[in-house]
Amino acid sequence: MASGEGKLRLYNTLTREKADFVPIDPGNVRMYACGPTVYDYAHIGNARPVIVFDLMFRLLRHVFGGERVTYVRNITDVDDKINARAARDFPDLPLNDAIRQVTEKTAAQYHADVEALGCLLPTVEPRATENIAQMQELIENLLRNGHAYIASGEVLFDVGSMPDYGQLSGRNLEDNLAGARIAVDAHKKNPADFVLWKQSSAEEPGWDSPWGRGRPGWHIECSAMSERYLGQVFDIHAGGIDLIFPHHENEIAQSRCAHGTHTMANVWMHNGFLQVEGQKMSKSLGNFVTINELLATEKFGGRRWPGEVLRLAMLMTHYREPIDFSVKRLEEAETKLRDWQRAAQAATRGVPVPPEPTVVNELLDDLNFHRASVALDVIARKANRGTQSAADCLAATLEFLGFSLDSMLQGEAVASPGVDAAVQARLDALNAKDFAAADRIRAELLAQGIQLMDSKDPATGARVTKWELKR
Repeated sequence: MASGEGKLRLYNTLTREKADFVPIDPGNVRMYACGPTVYDYAHIGNARPVIVFDLMFRLLRHVFGGERVTYVRNITDVDDKINARAARDFPDLPLNDAIRQVTEKTAAQYHADVEALGCLLPTVEPRATENIAQMQELIENLLRNGHAYIASGEVLFDVGSMPDYGQLSGRNLEDNLAGARIAVDAHKKNPADFVLWKQSSAEEPGWDSPWGRGRPGWHIECSAMSERYLGQVFDIHAGGIDLIFPHHENEIAQSRCAHGTHTMANVWMHNGFLQVEGQKMSKSLGNFVTINELLATEKFGGRRWPGEVLRLAMLMTHYREPIDFSVKRLEEAETKLRDWQRAAQAATRGVPVPPEPTVVNELLDDLNFHRASVALDVIARKANRGTQSAADCLAATLEFLGFSLDSMLQGEAVASPGVDAAVQARLDALNAKDFAAADRIRAELLAQGIQLMDSKDPATGARVTKWELKR
């Protein structure tokens, strides 16, 4: 950590308080985040945790050193939704072949999408299908320890065997009994008991096991993969707030009861919900948007959006707060990001510079990106006044945050000399009150895809015009 930087403090869903982060082993800081179920393209709600916990990964690497951080983000490629999609999209193929078609295509698209969002690759990206043996071993431990039972061909977790079940979500067994979402099956001891292993028909994907040919339940997958790569107890478990119950609650139950540990992860981080233009995202409302549609089509706001703009739009609201994703929000993010990138254009290339400590310090306070962005504005103003060290620091800080210095400005650099001259000619025309000429120049630039934005210099009151490529 650079001098002048403080301690990392994180809000823990499990304890419901913010505290200093103390890793189990500073030489191997370990974080797990639930990844995608690869049956369909990832939507913008899926983008939020990917971006938020990529920023967390970057911050941990900065604080503890890149080689001392292990970040695991899984891919769920065993799921009944995948089976249904495979049967629908590839009815002429054997189901296992169809499943492979769906998962490979969807996983490849996911990787392309998150790369466009400026996200680093995790240290390890395990697939559920590659960890079946580890899942079966966990289930055997649970049966042996009296926390699971076999009924009607299924292996089920016995929630009644865990006295403090429900700590993460704050739900007790009485709450679960009253919950309308809990399926009441005659073979369960308790309606809240959940499946660890279920039978597979001849047409369904399955693996041999001591309990018959079958496939794992959803929750056991993450327990097995996190243990394999991070250990029985690790530092941070992350995901969306919608995963707190039942997924994360059941992960904790399985892992603790299988190993007799006090906890599964010391810190639980959850990002807030996402709405679209003030409404819950759903296909029935017509506001369901995938990451790929935002990047590659004109479905949202009549244009394509650069991945870095999506990244900033997601980070502008504190990660634990709900977010209203809108065209206006994207436009604000794009304007802000371009201002920072332009201010950093004078940076010296090829010279390593650490990120700005004031920015890092704000992020150390439970990823407070809003205050970090205010600190970035301060550096940008210094860079715009010609301070070379500020430009260098701004460029390094943007890179640290996952924003490229060049990607959004490449088109501008090519067109810049001619556009700058036209912008100045329009300003001269406005100052001479030749409004017809000014309007003509604006229209000509707009026809070339150049959009002008007028404002006033707060110090002098003089007219200032910025321009950007209209995408």
